[in-house]
Amino acid sequence: MAKRVALSGNEAVALAMKQIEPDVIAAYPITPQTEIVQTFSSFVAEGLVKTEFITVESEHSAMSAVVGSCAAGARSMTATSANGLALMWEVLYIAASNRLPIVMPVVNRALSGPINIHCDHSDSMGARDASWIQLFSENAQEAYDNVIQAIAISEHEDVLLPTMVMMDGFIISHALDTLYTLEDEDVQTFIGNFEPETALLDIENPITVGPLDLYDYYFEHKRQQAEGMAKAKAVIKQVAAKYESLTGRKYGFFEEYQLDDADVALVAVGSSAGTIKDAVDKMRDKGLRVGLLKLRTFRPFPYEEIAASLGNCKAVAIFDRSDSFSTFGGPLFNEIRAALYEQQDRPKVTSYIYGLGGRDLKVEDVEKVIDQTNKGAEDKDAKTLHYLGVRE
Repeated sequence: MAKRVALSGNEAVALAMKQIEPDVIAAYPITPQTEIVQTFSSFVAEGLVKTEFITVESEHSAMSAVVGSCAAGARSMTATSANGLALMWEVLYIAASNRLPIVMPVVNRALSGPINIHCDHSDSMGARDASWIQLFSENAQEAYDNVIQAIAISEHEDVLLPTMVMMDGFIISHALDTLYTLEDEDVQTFIGNFEPETALLDIENPITVGPLDLYDYYFEHKRQQAEGMAKAKAVIKQVAAKYESLTGRKYGFFEEYQLDDADVALVAVGSSAGTIKDAVDKMRDKGLRVGLLKLRTFRPFPYEEIAASLGNCKAVAIFDRSDSFSTFGGPLFNEIRAALYEQQDRPKVTSYIYGLGGRDLKVEDVEKVIDQTNKGAEDKDAKTLHYLGVRE
């Protein structure tokens, strides 16, 4: 039976991890993620879980430790933010290339420098091509639900890839929210046991993990990774359907809000979706047909489904809380614009970089974007890249 509770995003994720009860967690503190592993360590200290909790000297070591434990056949997790994720960089690729279903909550925070501890998506967007599944969360409820589903997605035999579950630093991680949680036994039944096909500790069937892999086989192994990511799309839908039957909460690749008849569509990930929904409602009251596509699944990238959802709009504005520094828009913008390329009457697509370093996005800011996007729908010469709310 579901319980209605009040928890911060960090507490909600720590609770999900407690209910999952992984065999191993290796962790190193970093703001604003620290509270997740600190809370989980208290569960270990109180004997509430049997997890082996490994304290390490860096995030590079944390990811290295869970690579080792997962390769040995143990269900393994860690968590991080920003510079911690960047320090893991080398090992992110090793985890994915060894097809290890590690699940890692990432509390989004701006990458240095200058040093900043507040939210943007430069950390996880920078890792978008590391062959990790990436799920974004709008609030604490979604963060809790995504962590539980991530275990089932990553460990599926057709996938076997690690997953990052994102939530916005401080906005979600430290804010108190109401959500519904599951019973421990329901979570355990949902995720099942971790039964790897091969493991380093299976001495009857010895294997090698992470060997030298030159041009004779490397390409084929990369192709296998790509196939695992492609198959993850179907698995994400299967796991979401199973989770909906358990909780009544529906998940997919994205949420469509007021999009059925929209002429103008906005696209965003993370907590800003709530602010954008308020702006959409206000503009709808004024008679403007506008809607939101809130993307949950960024890897694998559901380009066909996105094109189908946005293809009938006249104009689309993409909100990126990170900059690609390509001078041609943010990472989300570039991928969605490419997804719409095959549309016969593709909409005008514009990029809005916003909220870097934790700067607020206000309803009035979104209303301004809606007005600009609506007016520029038929203007082929309209500016493509905008920096929203910056002093210039």
